[in-house]
Amino acid sequence: MSILENLEPKLLWKRFEEISKIPRCSKHEDKIRQYLLDFAKQEKLKSKTDKSGNVVISKPASPGMENKPTIVLQSHMDMVCEKNSDVDHDFNKDPIKLKRSGDILTADGTTLGADDGIGVATTLAILENSKLKHGPIEVLFTVDEETGLTGAFALENDMLTGKIMLNIDSEDFGVITVGCAGGGESKITLPLKKQSVDKNLLHLQIKISGLRGGHSGVDIHEQRGNAIKILARILWKTSKKHAFLLSDIRGGDKHNAIPRESTATVFIKKEDKKSFISNLKDETKIILDEIKPIDPGLKVDVKDIDSGQSVLDEQSQLRLLNLIHGLPHGVHKMNYDISRLVDTSTNLATLKIEKDKALVNLSSRSSIGSALQDMRDRIRSVAELSGAKVDEDTPYPGWKPNLDSKLLKKSKQIFKEMYGKDPVVEAIHAGLECGIIGEKFPGMDMISIGPTIKYPHSPEEQVHISTVEKFFDYVVKILQSV
Repeated sequence: MSILENLEPKLLWKRFEEISKIPRCSKHEDKIRQYLLDFAKQEKLKSKTDKSGNVVISKPASPGMENKPTIVLQSHMDMVCEKNSDVDHDFNKDPIKLKRSGDILTADGTTLGADDGIGVATTLAILENSKLKHGPIEVLFTVDEETGLTGAFALENDMLTGKIMLNIDSEDFGVITVGCAGGGESKITLPLKKQSVDKNLLHLQIKISGLRGGHSGVDIHEQRGNAIKILARILWKTSKKHAFLLSDIRGGDKHNAIPRESTATVFIKKEDKKSFISNLKDETKIILDEIKPIDPGLKVDVKDIDSGQSVLDEQSQLRLLNLIHGLPHGVHKMNYDISRLVDTSTNLATLKIEKDKALVNLSSRSSIGSALQDMRDRIRSVAELSGAKVDEDTPYPGWKPNLDSKLLKKSKQIFKEMYGKDPVVEAIHAGLECGIIGEKFPGMDMISIGPTIKYPHSPEEQVHISTVEKFFDYVVKILQSV
């Protein structure tokens, strides 16, 4: 028996379970796209795709509701594919292993994909339920939301006719999101020189693990540990006391996930091993004392390994450690007008050495375009001081709140009627596709809503089951009432 079998709404959970078996990492959405197109054919609904792979499925109005305005339901078909290093899972072919504990649904050591699998399942359940009464619906499924919102950027102008949109990609039931930050990436390339090394030196691997990670927009304000920054800090500090030769350093996997793990490989003299490891552990303990309230699992492991005989030369090692230690990470500024809203932040997301260069990727966010550019300029200045080259992508726009929105007013009224209290109306620091879609389709009246999903973009990701049915009922009521 499926652990989801008795949950309501049955159609929604049935679709979510099916989706969980389909590989759908960002930029690899072919199978989930085909699933959506097959679904449309099976339900005898019109569908279309654009060149980037976005899908729109249209459902006509129920009899007597033809004069209602067309409503767009929007979600993204990709997911962040993250797993713990000790978990054997291939996202290219293995289904997500679902786990349930009371009201909490998680996955077994991997991301759950509720972001945005619940959104996709919600819209499919609405499309296939012939008993629901509603006006005309257009359901938009975008590709590659998680690695740069590229599906929304490439969305063709003839894909939608509706001027009212529910984005189903928020993560707190009872909250209506009306604005979000914009953002952009900074990709740093640092040239390196390498040299051979004495074969008599001892080769060690240092691993930072046990951190919570999380979403670089949703969780950045919690000041969780960044494995790359922690490892760089430890090595930078240790280099002042112990001579070592750096062979490799790497960490992080996704631009929008706070790095949970990182590794470095170094050469040291055999007689220095004990004091070197002791110093690493002492520095780790100092950092743990700083972040323990939010990230108590931090640990460092050191082991002997047998690897190559190439290391960075002295100047390359110094520049690289200075660069990583000096680059910004975390909250830079809070919003002046909205309490507890992060205004500007940066996530130092990934680091790796490839042949004769180090590659570093940072993802910055801000609700103010000039502040976003200032943060990216700051990154550039630090990188160029280290002799590195910086490439910046085109930033995606933020979504400015419209507190006079007719859709917002109606949705607030419906929520209070259903649940006896006012919903929270807020802007968020994470990125949503609404800003881009709003630019492509001027006049689009939009809100973003969702059930309660915690710790997205990490293996801790969970969805609160009891909020899903309430959320589904809320979406249906909006469709019937607007």
